[in-house]
Amino acid sequence: MGMSALNLTTIPNTVKELENELNFDTHSIDNNGDTLSVTVYPNNNKETVILLHGGPGVPDDLVEVVTLLSCGYQVVTFHQRGTKQSPCRSNDYSMKAYVSDIDTVASYFGLRTFHLFGHSWGGLYAQVYAQQNSERLLSLFLCSTGSGTNDQWKTTESEVMTFNKSKTTSAEWMVLGINSLLGMLGSDNAYRKLFKQVIINYNKGYSSSPHGINFDNVKALSINRTRKEILEYPMLTDVPSPTFKITIVYGDNDIYGGSKIFVMNRFPTAGIHNIENCGHFPWLHNPSAFRALLAGHFNSST
Repeated sequence: MGMSALNLTTIPNTVKELENELNFDTHSIDNNGDTLSVTVYPNNNKETVILLHGGPGVPDDLVEVVTLLSCGYQVVTFHQRGTKQSPCRSNDYSMKAYVSDIDTVASYFGLRTFHLFGHSWGGLYAQVYAQQNSERLLSLFLCSTGSGTNDQWKTTESEVMTFNKSKTTSAEWMVLGINSLLGMLGSDNAYRKLFKQVIINYNKGYSSSPHGINFDNVKALSINRTRKEILEYPMLTDVPSPTFKITIVYGDNDIYGGSKIFVMNRFPTAGIHNIENCGHFPWLHNPSAFRALLAGHFNSST
């Protein structure tokens, strides 16, 4: 049973205001010795949407998206493996392990099927999951999604680098480069500084920034190991005839360039939407357009 309408009321200004409006529970879920920090926003007898944050390795509680969906769905979010609150004791950052995390969360809540929403890297994560376990998906919403694995990830990274360079001064760009290098050498603090600047870049020219990102949760090992696994993972195959609805959304000033065509070609039956006056965080940059697309997707998915 899908929702009849999404909540189109104004999103509050702070995480605290959002949390005061939402009923949620937190869980620490074990996956073969690794721990996942999970938040569930219960909604009895409703279908479930699992949200996948970006990064990799940069937890975002996606509270604005939760607020829109929770009126008609149970919503589940989790901090991905290896971030501060989801320690990865196995040091396994393979795509197989990432896929198993979603299955573990779904099994914990007794879900046979569910909707999947992925943002940025989380969108690519969702695509990897869909390639392996498509039978569990009721629908797939790819929001400003990463373009692909292997060489396509290299292309994506190059585009993101170009975008960031266009948004920074020479001094800021130099500091970004230093922090990137130190992060690759294992510095959590350097990556935290880097992603703080990156988020500023993504939101330049817009009035709002994401509420749910706590940079203290960023861990270098998670970022570096996951990136290595993405680069080594086989190229994703095309999905010409999916059994579930797929929606692909980008902003007209998003961080990606020509690599978006990889996603569009991969899912030829998907609804593809380009939001005007919008960057990488559409629920903040053009909330009315984003809400309409979210409603259109979920109101007709089931």
